[in-house]
Amino acid sequence: MQDFSLPQAQPFAFPEGEHGVLLIHGFTGSPSHMRLIGEGLRENGFAVRGILLPGHGENPEAMGKASWQDWVGACRKAAAEMRGKYRTFSVAGLSMGGCLSLMLAAQMDADACVAIAAPMATTAKFRSLAPLAALVHPTVHKRADGSRDTLNADYDIGYDSYPLSSVSQLSTIMRRAKRDLPLIHCPVLIIQSHSDKTVSADSPDIILNGVSSTVKAQLWLENAPHVCTISPEYPRIVSAMTEFLRKAEAE
Repeated sequence: MQDFSLPQAQPFAFPEGEHGVLLIHGFTGSPSHMRLIGEGLRENGFAVRGILLPGHGENPEAMGKASWQDWVGACRKAAAEMRGKYRTFSVAGLSMGGCLSLMLAAQMDADACVAIAAPMATTAKFRSLAPLAALVHPTVHKRADGSRDTLNADYDIGYDSYPLSSVSQLSTIMRRAKRDLPLIHCPVLIIQSHSDKTVSADSPDIILNGVSSTVKAQLWLENAPHVCTISPEYPRIVSAMTEFLRKAEAE
């Protein structure tokens, strides 16, 4: 079990600024996966808040008790607080956090949305069978992934295993995010890596073709794995987000 008591794994807030950006980590992750992005945005003049989703940052058993409604509810609460505090409010997330960001952009008054490695589909097989498989194998242990060797290990803090029952909660988030795409009208930036072995490669096209936004942008990374926010390419993500969010202020 990883040490979730480390400072970088805690929720964080850099409140100074007029443009607030809510950062949402992904499935089994922690705020550490968004911390470097948050610090980069703060240096560029944004106010930033990184939240911890329910059931995360504790143990896999706690995750099994959290529902997709809990995750959406926590995001909506944080978004409402930031929307009322800042002149401009944007939302950004990684993986499942990217899907949650899209849902917030569709359902709440966000001025811009950044979805990073957000899955409209995944490369995982038999995901639809997870509820039945959970009866036999309730816990999934992640396989060793050599691509993670390129990540900043100090910030790669998340669960090494997770309840298989939680996969159906993730599937619901993905399905609802895809359903809500036509309701999104704010500027949208999609970021994904060609080396991502988790997210279906057509996910960016599905999002960009599905949203009703007139302002749409895309950044492709080359050598970053799925958790690209703590990869050596994270400065490119910060740079692209900064440019995009500044332009969104003028829309």
